[in-house]
Amino acid sequence: MTDFLVIGESVADIVRSPGHADVTHPGGSPANVAYGLARLGRATTLLTQLGADPAGDLIAGHLRSAGVRLLTDGHRRTPTAVVTLDEHGSAGYAFDIDWTLQQPEPPSAPGHVHFGSIAAVREPGAAATLAAVTRLRDRSTVSYDPNVRVQLMGERAAAVAQVERCVALSDLAKASDEDLAWLYPGEPVPSVAARWLALGPATVLVTRGGAGSTGFTRTGTADAPVPPTTVADTVGAGDSFMSATLDALAARGLLGAPARPDLAALTADVLGAVLRRAATAAAITVSRPGANPPTADELARFGSPAAAARPAG
Repeated sequence: MTDFLVIGESVADIVRSPGHADVTHPGGSPANVAYGLARLGRATTLLTQLGADPAGDLIAGHLRSAGVRLLTDGHRRTPTAVVTLDEHGSAGYAFDIDWTLQQPEPPSAPGHVHFGSIAAVREPGAAATLAAVTRLRDRSTVSYDPNVRVQLMGERAAAVAQVERCVALSDLAKASDEDLAWLYPGEPVPSVAARWLALGPATVLVTRGGAGSTGFTRTGTADAPVPPTTVADTVGAGDSFMSATLDALAARGLLGAPARPDLAALTADVLGAVLRRAATAAAITVSRPGANPPTADELARFGSPAAAARPAG
């Protein structure tokens, strides 16, 4: 069975919505992906930073409740984000975050490594994150999600250069249309996808909120709509999409360094099935507050056509 290593930040999301008291939820894009993978039954380790404080205890307990193994280097405080929801459930963010991971010692040979977000761009820890991914890439497939947070990205040209370094390390890169609009203003999504594919990934996935998602390979594309759902909020939707994508690829034996040629040969039919499963997971997540991704049983009960019983491995 493919095992997963996720590298990146954990964040205490302080959620504010009209007419309600503040509520603190465990968050952080990489932490959400790790939690989502574990909820889907995948053996998952998260290399992250947490403070010895109530927020850190909350996040650690949350992650461990799903079976995530934590590797932390200690930190003076747990990062926070104030998440302000509008009347439609859409989220805006204000951050109090740093990332100082130094010389991480990840597990020797995970089947797959996922990284991204703040940990891939925020120095001084971003250099250590990329160095760890580079060391592991010969033995693991790699996925990346920039999960752009404009307030933390710095100057655009430097941010684009750093994002493209991360894309070049990856076998699969995922981004939202909003991420791409900030990184490449005015450039059509297919053009950006072609740019990223030329850097090295086998597959580029782009999510478009309620408009669905598209997967790009060097030989074709596939689309998936969003299943009907009632939106509570959109927190963690993209991370749930990412977790379910990786779960679906692992179920088909397409992750791990030996499977890299098969991942590169991904067909449109298989890509479409993967996208539909990921869209279903995201739809379940937005139907309830916070970054609360589905279990494998919940995903199957939702009725996704791609949620059939999975082979072991």
